[in-house]
Amino acid sequence: MTPMLETADTAARISRRGAPPTWLVVTLACAGQFLVVLDVSVVNVALPSMRAALGLSGPGLQWVVNAYAIAFAGFMLFGGRAGDLYGRKRMFLAGLGLFTLASLGGGLAQEGWQLLAARAVQGLGAAVLAPSTLTILTAAVPEGPARARAIATWTAVGAGGGAAGGLVGGALVDGLSWRWVLLINVPVGAVVLLGSLLRLPESRAGDGRRLDLPGALLVTAGLATLAYGISQTETRGWTAAATLLPLAAGLALIGLFLVVEARTAAPLMPLGLLRVRSVASANAAMFLCGSAMFCMWFFMTLYAQNVLGYSPLDAGLALVPSSLAVVLGSKLAPRLMTVTGERNLAALGTLVAAAGFGWQSAMSADGSYLTSIMFPGILMMLGAGLAATPLAALATSGAAPGEAGLVSGLVNTSRTMGGSLGLAVLSTVAASRSAGSETPQALTQGYALAFRAGAGVLVAGALLMWVWLPRRTAAHGGGSGAPA
Repeated sequence: MTPMLETADTAARISRRGAPPTWLVVTLACAGQFLVVLDVSVVNVALPSMRAALGLSGPGLQWVVNAYAIAFAGFMLFGGRAGDLYGRKRMFLAGLGLFTLASLGGGLAQEGWQLLAARAVQGLGAAVLAPSTLTILTAAVPEGPARARAIATWTAVGAGGGAAGGLVGGALVDGLSWRWVLLINVPVGAVVLLGSLLRLPESRAGDGRRLDLPGALLVTAGLATLAYGISQTETRGWTAAATLLPLAAGLALIGLFLVVEARTAAPLMPLGLLRVRSVASANAAMFLCGSAMFCMWFFMTLYAQNVLGYSPLDAGLALVPSSLAVVLGSKLAPRLMTVTGERNLAALGTLVAAAGFGWQSAMSADGSYLTSIMFPGILMMLGAGLAATPLAALATSGAAPGEAGLVSGLVNTSRTMGGSLGLAVLSTVAASRSAGSETPQALTQGYALAFRAGAGVLVAGALLMWVWLPRRTAAHGGGSGAPA
């Protein structure tokens, strides 16, 4: 089922003052998504500068990224449900406002813990904001080819935000300081906030149910504890108590989350939703792909700066072709879906990305730009763009009108949850190979092993897609055909 009732509801709510043009609604929704995804990656090129300015440790740098990602993933379902119950526009504005204020706090941080706290609050704001971006878009555009194109634009903008992070961050660090990778969100957020306040339509599917705050807290705490336990393996090993205890505690918290969801009258994540094949399979694929894709920018920017000696701006410029490739893949996907179907295109895109990861794993300490960054980066991100749109279309096509925000949140949660845990795992893999050495050769060996592991994960993800994703074709209605 699809959110057609939401479209009617939106039209009824704004009929008195005239509906805003669809392109404006799509633009504002995509602008919010761009900010959210940009901040996942924009800090990567600033990490060496942050470490020097605030005295962060090596593992602490990982948490500059993961504090945001874990809060983002853990509260995403909460944000999606809040939008369904209390209004997507209202949650969009609340999330964007919190995100903008936290960006200001992070940019003014004087201690490492202040920066990490601000990044976590940024992630919370993003979790409230992000699900509303997709639901506002799908409510404004009727199902069919037009919605497939709108979702592709949303995907391309989101992917472009992640890809552009390196370039934007590099320019800001070189031209101003690392603080501006966060402070830049303040004026941009204010402009989007004003435009959204004036022009976005409101929609909701409220039924009077309460929000499941205990569920949100449990899943967030479980993810954070798991990631912390994984990061401990870098220095303590897998058998130390300092590693095993947080790993066990994280698994216990996630288990308790599932128990709570099964018993509460208004669960954050209705477990029955995972019985819908398109929702369950697409989100599992998102999780696996995200666990590898999310790490690409992290390791590529560190390789460019720490091994090849690029400046922050040069590192950002080096990734511009990859940024263009992910946008190209996202925009090509709707056309290719009509020929191949969503399942085949998602699997094909994932294999293209896996080939790029495999190529990148052959990097050397004195590698050339073309063969060590540009060409493998293009393959990785072209594949990511091709895979993301059909997976998002499959996942959201299984949503009933009252669950649209929840499913939108679940899509982003799966990708970001996989990314946060994948970053913890692959950072540990890289550190174990480099064995604490900071020489270019040792760092290169660590990064290469991380990319090889990522390639293996993506191949497994492609196999899972062929086996589990429903066999549907976009020609049956822009991504609305029935599962085979």
